[in-house]
Amino acid sequence: MSWEKEVEELKKRKELALNMGGEEKVARHVNAGKLTVRDRIDRMLDKDSFEEVGSVTGKVEYDDQGNITSLQPANLITGRGRVNGRRVVIAGDDFTVRGGANDAGIREKLVHVENMANSLRLPMIRLVDGTGGGGSVKNIEDDGRTYIPAVRGWDLVTDSLSKIPVVALALGSTAGLGAARVAASHYSVMVKETSQMFVAGPPVVARTGQNLSKNELGGSNIHTRNGAVDDEAESEEEAFEMARRFLSYLPQSVYELPERTTPTDDPARRDEWLIEAIPRDSRKVYKMRNIINAVVDKDSFFEIGRKWGRSCITGFARLDGWPVALMASDPYQFGGAWTADTAQKVIRFVDLAQTFHLPVVHLVDVPGFLIGRQAEEQATIRHGVRAFAAVAQATVPWCAVILRKTYGVAGAAHMNAGRFNLRYAWPSGDWGSLPIAGGLEAAYKSEIEAAEDPKAKLEEIEARLNRLRSPFRTAERFMVEEIIDPRETRRLLCDFADMAAPLREVGEPRFGVRP
Repeated sequence: MSWEKEVEELKKRKELALNMGGEEKVARHVNAGKLTVRDRIDRMLDKDSFEEVGSVTGKVEYDDQGNITSLQPANLITGRGRVNGRRVVIAGDDFTVRGGANDAGIREKLVHVENMANSLRLPMIRLVDGTGGGGSVKNIEDDGRTYIPAVRGWDLVTDSLSKIPVVALALGSTAGLGAARVAASHYSVMVKETSQMFVAGPPVVARTGQNLSKNELGGSNIHTRNGAVDDEAESEEEAFEMARRFLSYLPQSVYELPERTTPTDDPARRDEWLIEAIPRDSRKVYKMRNIINAVVDKDSFFEIGRKWGRSCITGFARLDGWPVALMASDPYQFGGAWTADTAQKVIRFVDLAQTFHLPVVHLVDVPGFLIGRQAEEQATIRHGVRAFAAVAQATVPWCAVILRKTYGVAGAAHMNAGRFNLRYAWPSGDWGSLPIAGGLEAAYKSEIEAAEDPKAKLEEIEARLNRLRSPFRTAERFMVEEIIDPRETRRLLCDFADMAAPLREVGEPRFGVRP
């Protein structure tokens, strides 16, 4: 007496589930330039590491004798696996089954897989393609009723953001709950041309009189530039690699610390060209990313969100093997001034660093908030103050290096002045409440107007004040702690990372992370 018969039936059911939506729909999916969900999981994870959970979930039909005749698998594949040798939880939508819409067992699987990642304290990877557990109007006829919208398990989704790394890859057309699952992550990627994201897709939007293609409505060129999605990949394979690299800098959960890798770059390395990296003419720009790559471990900088909030560069890097969160100004974008988008990007990034115990390095060249009518219409000051608050709330070790400008409230947000931080300045440092050129006419208005030659008087006053701008005068009063040779920056940052390592503390953040 054995259970061989039942085991054989189990094998049969698993084989039926592997057919996904059927030969025709799978072929159509592949011909559209997309991988099947099972291929995606295999390529995302380490080889042969996938352990499926819910492998025979689906809608089953039986004959009169109770024998299975067909199985339409649930269109969410879930389970555990490994990425770079470390355990993860993964969920992948199967677009070949009802276009990824709500189907048999998927609601329970969706809740279960989120609960699995949260409870096991493992990173969550979502491969989203379709409505991702959302609805289809076809369900009205199938069920004979409608329902009041509710998303069971969404509390797990939001709770996970404060506990485990969450990565979401949009690999096809995502809408509704599917789009929400992409946005509710720490890191998200879309594939150029083949993936889109909508609140509602083109057929629904057409009812409003807007006839748009998928990419016109919600392509990666839109969402990677408005902050809804972090990055854009050229292919699914590139998206998988970006996800793997993102996770490599983070701990498995907030109850662990980010791991140090074996150092491969001399912490005392000096790049001689840094002595002339900042132009003497303050109106000239320079390439900040070249400076970043010169001071962090070679090839370790992983930029996040390059196409939005572009006056601030954000990403992960390593310093003598230690992972850090790095922010840096980009003078090519509004001179480095913080826009409303930039402020929102800073909030999101600082919260990410705080959640996963990453020390922050900030390379500063901030002339202030962007000014003008458009900046006011975009509530720049509101978002800017929220960014300032995020910096002030952060408790992770922090090191600021002032490369050039640090002006106004935005400049003040280069660190929290109310607690201890390391801070260095290059000889090119230029700071104040506002630039001299911008405030001179207002401050000396009566003196200038009373002069016989107002223009000459203006130039005289400006020359007088400029003689007082030297960063050495600030250092004399210990209002900047140390002015350094730019070529010493890497050594000092590696020293900071080494000092910061034992100060990192595990545990949940004091306040929850918002998507």
